[in-house]
Amino acid sequence: MEHNSSNFIRSIIKEDLETGKRENVYTRFPPEPNGYLHIGHAKSIVINFGLADDFNGKTNLRFDDTNPLKEDKEYVDAIKEDVAWLGYEWDGMFFASDYFEEMYNRAILLIKKGKAYVDDLSADEIREYRGTLKEPGKESPHRARSIEENLDLFDRMRKGEFANGEKVLRAKIDMSSPNINLRDPVIYRVAHATHHNTGDKWCIYPMYAFAHPLEDAIEGITHSLCTTEFEDQRPLYNWVVEECEMDNKPQQIEFGRLNITNTVMSKRKLKQLVDEKFVDGWDDPRMPTISGLRRKGYTPEAIREFVKETGVSKGSGLVDEMMLEHFVREDLKLKAPRTMGILKPLKVVITNYPEDQVEMLEAEINPEVPEMGTRQIPFSREIYIEQEDFMEDPPKKYFRLFPGNEVRLKHAYFIKCEDVIKDEDGNVVEIHCTYDPETKSGTGFTGRKVKGTLHWVDAKNALPAEFRLYEPLIVENEKEEDGEVQEEAEEKTFLDHVNPHSLEVLQGFIEPNMDSIQAHDKFQFFRHGYFNVDPKHTTQEKTVFNRIVSLKSSFKLK
Repeated sequence: MEHNSSNFIRSIIKEDLETGKRENVYTRFPPEPNGYLHIGHAKSIVINFGLADDFNGKTNLRFDDTNPLKEDKEYVDAIKEDVAWLGYEWDGMFFASDYFEEMYNRAILLIKKGKAYVDDLSADEIREYRGTLKEPGKESPHRARSIEENLDLFDRMRKGEFANGEKVLRAKIDMSSPNINLRDPVIYRVAHATHHNTGDKWCIYPMYAFAHPLEDAIEGITHSLCTTEFEDQRPLYNWVVEECEMDNKPQQIEFGRLNITNTVMSKRKLKQLVDEKFVDGWDDPRMPTISGLRRKGYTPEAIREFVKETGVSKGSGLVDEMMLEHFVREDLKLKAPRTMGILKPLKVVITNYPEDQVEMLEAEINPEVPEMGTRQIPFSREIYIEQEDFMEDPPKKYFRLFPGNEVRLKHAYFIKCEDVIKDEDGNVVEIHCTYDPETKSGTGFTGRKVKGTLHWVDAKNALPAEFRLYEPLIVENEKEEDGEVQEEAEEKTFLDHVNPHSLEVLQGFIEPNMDSIQAHDKFQFFRHGYFNVDPKHTTQEKTVFNRIVSLKSSFKLK
């Protein structure tokens, strides 16, 4: 996190070390394995790993796998891949399920201390009894059960004697607390479900709010960094650590979450998009998941720099999506080879060029990085240009190709439009031009100037390619909801924001020197933007490119 050297979390850690409150720094990144990571998680990853690195500390990767109904090993594997791809190495990898036995024993300790009880109320009844922000809650009729009865019932819960929802274990705190989180929260529930790690060993599972502070304490975490929606749960976090008599007492510190314009960052919503086939899986390049951004062609360096630039604060401001794209361009401009590709081909026949001749032209690979060298491009009588680069009846200040006009072909010659060939419906299907052999690029020709420069590919040798152009999947700004709960009416509104034109697929051509490119290779196509070779749909017969970002943006870093 050295990019933003001063932030309030860094100051807290620095003071803790200087005053001797802490001897070291130990953080963790604790995702729930119930979906793929998204760009919002990248902020937490960079903060947790980055701050620990800055203070020569350690960071664990830990999976909060307390809900077997929603979790899957697929998500575990994807999360590990994403964290590693972002450039971070964890010091230890753990699961909440590693500690289920100890958590169970700590729950028994609470019961023995009179700090927890088994309740028979249903989920709806518990919600009703809990009260509101203005009204205090009321105590369950089962709150006064004896310690012996609670121990017996909790043991029977573990043995599988009760159905899902029939019994819960609740912490006994304060039903009149102004903080609803302290109104006897549920800390264990019955769930007859197979767990991805523990199989069928357990039929009761700890709730996240109970398990999470215990995990931190067990692992020796010093600073438990999380987003601000957990701020109201901090008193419960501290209560669990204290009343469960944990030797290590981590400090929970909250920071503002990342919100980006036109971007949904809710695993529940993203899963809905996947399940209802709005997208091609979690790694669809339109998804804000780390795997989707990787497939689209974003680089880990760009994502890390973007997160660092957004900073660390208590506020959850809305960041312009163009800021993330800015960092992608900045990273790729010195890495990506330049090349030419035609997305919407229009054939051009150069009538005065020898029919059987193929000429090799030299072009720089990246003019900003001369040491990347040059490439060879074939040029012959027939080439492809973009359809939009020709107009039969152009407006003023149109400097591309039209009847009688002369333009420069990038790395090649001047050509002049002499004739237009149309089909029976009147559509332009071919342009006939002449070229001037004196105007070859690189020869120093200064005889006359032209205002338009077109990119092209040789028709005889070009390779077929598919180009996928993306627009935002969501066309209205979406902010992550607190928690993961929304009303049905809001759910419909979310789906109404899905952009039906978020993907455009075009069939075109690329330079023949790209015949050996691999998945995830990145290029800057002249005038079109930066593109990534899609790892999922590319075949030996056809390369598929995802546009990462366009070439220019109006966004400026302040």
